[in-house]
Amino acid sequence: MYVVLVYDISGDENGQKVLGKVFKICKKYLTHIQNSVFEGEITEGQRAKLNAELNKLIRKKLDSVIIFKSRNERWLDKEFWGKNDDALSNFY
Repeated sequence: MYVVLVYDISGDENGQKVLGKVFKICKKYLTHIQNSVFEGEITEGQRAKLNAELNKLIRKKLDSVIIFKSRNERWLDKEFWGKNDDALSNFY
């Protein structure tokens, strides 16, 4: 499946530590495309592992993670508005 993952980590005193760990975990499974946004192909098993790893870190009352799922990238239309980073040129 193709997913887009976004997260929001609270900026409290422990937030930076959690943020760094969440970033590293997401980077293991997906491609970082912008600030707190990742995307890529992932199996259901990998998604379950990603979910388990993130659930150990995120604080349920402070942080959030959202995953948008699609069967295939071709079913997802993307538009870039504003700055278009050359590093993302293979994504559009």
